[in-house]
Amino acid sequence: MTLGSMRIRRRTRALPSPVPPGGTVAEAAGLRLALGRRPVLDGVDVTVRAGEVLALVGPNGAGKSTLLAALAGDLAPDAGEVRIAGRPAGAWSAAELALRRAVLPQDAALSFPFPVAEVVRMGRAPWTGTAGEADDEAAVAEALALTETAEFAARPFPALSGGERARVALARVLAQRTGLLLLDEPTAALDLRHQELVLGVCRARAAAGVAVVAVLHDLGLAAAYADRVAVLHEGRIAAAGPPAEVLGGELLSRVYRQPVEVFPHPRTGTPVVLPARNPNRDNPPRLTSP
Repeated sequence: MTLGSMRIRRRTRALPSPVPPGGTVAEAAGLRLALGRRPVLDGVDVTVRAGEVLALVGPNGAGKSTLLAALAGDLAPDAGEVRIAGRPAGAWSAAELALRRAVLPQDAALSFPFPVAEVVRMGRAPWTGTAGEADDEAAVAEALALTETAEFAARPFPALSGGERARVALARVLAQRTGLLLLDEPTAALDLRHQELVLGVCRARAAAGVAVVAVLHDLGLAAAYADRVAVLHEGRIAAAGPPAEVLGGELLSRVYRQPVEVFPHPRTGTPVVLPARNPNRDNPPRLTSP
């Protein structure tokens, strides 16, 4: 096989087809998965739709990141099935998956001192040799602008702060330009302004027809920006639906094992979720040791 024929084959590779708003982009059915001997997911069903932001919330160890990895096709379930773009996740090759979903992991570590612009450009690698390659420069520039990282595009990635690295990692994922974004705690390392910026970008991507799934710990952000919320508890989905219907004080208090108060925002009506704190701060619990 000549180099020219290899290029022709790569360029004729089938590209993803657009999914109409509300259409299913990915889904899990009867998902069961154990890590080691510990069951992490137990009979999970979830549908990811084009044009929506789906927030996965729940306490530590509830299975949120594992579910995200399964939806990405990065973890094979012990039982049940994950489908991406209508096919079982395992039926796609790694290269085909990379054209259809982009994944932001929790850890944005990178060992080599690549400039920021080159890190973002790595998100375009799946499109090499396809018609989408023509969009590389525009995709990188747009991703840098959306994440407010263009101003340090020439700086080496390891020289950035934790929050700056998180935004560059998101820019790489955005530059990939897939129809499914899977984001694991995208706001964890960010200040208030950039938390709002990142979730605003998620909403804008959803408005453009992309399906967005984000693991979030901040229930207020989930309530404000998600179309649907799935509350995970002990490996199962305890409730799923619009934030105003799902984020109730009784459910959240039980799931988080912490009294929670939920009330509507006075201006927007969006649920505001706060822990029910001890009003007597001058009389805290006594410690048994210093």
